[in-house]
Amino acid sequence: MKLTDNLYFYPERGMLDSNTYVLTSSPGIIIDPGSPETVADKVEDMRRDGIDPAGIGLIVNTHLHGDHSWGDQTFKEVSGAKIAFHRNQKQHFSTSNDEAARFFGLEPVHFDADIVIDGDSIKLENGEVRLIPAPGHSLDSVCFYEPEKGFLACGDVLFQGNTGRVDLPGGSARDLTESIEALSNLNIEYLLPGHMDVVFGADRVRDNFEFIKANILRWM
Repeated sequence: MKLTDNLYFYPERGMLDSNTYVLTSSPGIIIDPGSPETVADKVEDMRRDGIDPAGIGLIVNTHLHGDHSWGDQTFKEVSGAKIAFHRNQKQHFSTSNDEAARFFGLEPVHFDADIVIDGDSIKLENGEVRLIPAPGHSLDSVCFYEPEKGFLACGDVLFQGNTGRVDLPGGSARDLTESIEALSNLNIEYLLPGHMDVVFGADRVRDNFEFIKANILRWM
């Protein structure tokens, strides 16, 4: 699904999967490929939208829980793209990948980064995507913010009308509250969560933040 002239949305496909977002900039970026079992279907959807996977240069994740990241290696094999971790994701890999998988009784999938992003942005041909650490759901949660278009890929930090859970390894209600309070100050036209629907329009995004603050965060 095309959201803007260079931003596309591919919804999650069942359990152990996540929403996937593709930015057809230079370099092309895929955010959260999701489950390895759904990568082939998402690639077909991309091709129908006129996106060649070989044009994607970077694979990034909002965090390294398996439903978001275990398809990284599969997409890399299809596209030739490089897997890029934020420095926090490299640091907290075992907690977010291994311990979180075992929390659900799953055997963790092991994979590694080709690149570790030590800065606070990814430079694009025209502009940049800012990387904003947002712990709470996990220690390694990172949001991807493009200020010109106003999109925020927020993973499981928050959704439409709710937040991510904080009872997984590395989770913290206090950290999540602080992260959401900080993100609510951004100019956001497209809130791109890791699950469920996209929230369109600055007014609806603002209302969503206010609802979460009034009805979710106050009880954490």
